[in-house]
Amino acid sequence: MPKRTVSSRTARPSSASPARTNGARTRAARRFAAGVGAVLLMLPLAACTGTPGPGPVSASAAPSSTAAAPSAVFTFGTASQPLGLDPAVVSDIESYRITRQVLEGLVGVDQTTGEPTPLLATEWTSSDDGRAYTFKLREQVTFQDGTAFDAAAVCSNFNRWFNFPDTLRQQAPGTTFKGVFKAHADQASLSIYKGCTAVAPDNVTIELTQPFTGFLQALTLPAFAISSPQALAARNADQLDQNRDGQPVSAYGLHPVGTGPYVFSSWDPDSITLASNKDYWGDKGQIGTINFVTYDHTQTRMQALLDGKIDAYDAVTVGNFDQLVKRGKQIIQRDPFSVMYLGMNQEVPILQNLKVRQAIEMALDKDTLIRRFFIDNTAQATQFVPPKLSGFNNNAPSLGHNPAKAKELLTEAGYQGEELKFYYPLNVTRPYLPTPEKVYAEISKQLTAVGLNIKPVPVEWSEGYLQQVTSPGDHALHLLGWNGSYSDPDNFVGPLFGENTGEFGYQDPQVFSKIARARGLPDGKDRTEQYQTINAQIAATVPAVPIAYPISALALSDRVLKYPASPVLNEVFTKVELKP
Repeated sequence: MPKRTVSSRTARPSSASPARTNGARTRAARRFAAGVGAVLLMLPLAACTGTPGPGPVSASAAPSSTAAAPSAVFTFGTASQPLGLDPAVVSDIESYRITRQVLEGLVGVDQTTGEPTPLLATEWTSSDDGRAYTFKLREQVTFQDGTAFDAAAVCSNFNRWFNFPDTLRQQAPGTTFKGVFKAHADQASLSIYKGCTAVAPDNVTIELTQPFTGFLQALTLPAFAISSPQALAARNADQLDQNRDGQPVSAYGLHPVGTGPYVFSSWDPDSITLASNKDYWGDKGQIGTINFVTYDHTQTRMQALLDGKIDAYDAVTVGNFDQLVKRGKQIIQRDPFSVMYLGMNQEVPILQNLKVRQAIEMALDKDTLIRRFFIDNTAQATQFVPPKLSGFNNNAPSLGHNPAKAKELLTEAGYQGEELKFYYPLNVTRPYLPTPEKVYAEISKQLTAVGLNIKPVPVEWSEGYLQQVTSPGDHALHLLGWNGSYSDPDNFVGPLFGENTGEFGYQDPQVFSKIARARGLPDGKDRTEQYQTINAQIAATVPAVPIAYPISALALSDRVLKYPASPVLNEVFTKVELKP
């Protein structure tokens, strides 16, 4: 089969520039920055979320390891406990934050360009028809249990994902494999994945049933990290027969084994500890021990940083931002690469009426929501693809805030006060949803004002909120968001609207077909225009209401000199630099 080898590119070094804030907060930030030396950093969007090229790169040498064994202790404050540590069956931010340290995939992400880079694969070629990719694997790499990383291990992982049993998929709906490759082995004719062949110990070929432009970018997802086949088998990875805070999880999901720079050590009620992998093939960095400690309230996270209990925490809220600036703490802002939305479930009969869904959109005052609950420079969203990605449609229809018209539409729709159960999470902070209880209260107030009958359904995040609102059920409305994992519009519209899901009950075969076609088109004008059309069509039918493209922020202690902030959250702690 003819092959096309992709040439190597040289990455530019990453940089940071001062953060920008608006209005009174800008003036406060400038005053206190001048007075106490606050450092506000922001990662340039062009450097991290630009649309990747058709595919990189080759690298023959591993990074040099540090001379001394890592010994520093780094403590990170998280907003919630992870749902599990098998990235193939979970998709929450806190789980991925940890598994990125322990497991690695074939392909990494360049911090500067956003393009795929060598990781466990040092180089790759693609066939001329775009249906086969051959990877040269990094040699002399071992899993943390001492077994060899090789082509057979890669195929074992891909075949595991493809053959996930139905029982597992029911317990862990919306697996990333299905979202990317569309189907598992029991519907092989519908799947983009065809097979994996171990050509040699250091050479593996993955075949697809059709071209998929974002394939290399998709492989950068944490869900496609390579686990030790021996550990998967020994800990019954496909049997979610354990329980962690009410979440079904396998024994493997409680103790992952990969090739990454850190080894899983322990999982206590409020913390997870990792240790430096002494046999890691690459740069081990400074940090010998990582403690992930959970503080499920924003104020307690901030206080832990101020008290010196933690070195960093994510999801700084509006209420904490100025307090941190006044105390001279470093804040790093990530560029917007997520969308926060109000979900609607068309399995609830009244929401099958387009006029009711339009009335809900018109009832929402997005400006007020953003001003009160999101960090400055958060932009109002009109569609589900962020504006810096190809496929963003400047002319996508938006109904705007019009409460009077919303009332008229409800009357025209024959709305008789049917109850709408509104699910929202408790005791959690997401980068796309910093204060969910407050956001819920404001949205509920706005919806009630136009005559909608809202019934609040608060659910603890740790008690299965994510699974409840993404599975079939009685949730009429819900709060959620989507954080992009790679720079391609398919990563946003594909998982959300590429097929019927329990989250939205959305049925539009034309949109499904257009998304399936667009993901196989080569980068260029036709593909961009196809996604623009898709965005406009989704916006016109209002299956959900995009509200904001949030800017998320991290706070750092004084001992942190450098933190590898990434819009796609690809933040591996070997790159953290600490004061001696």
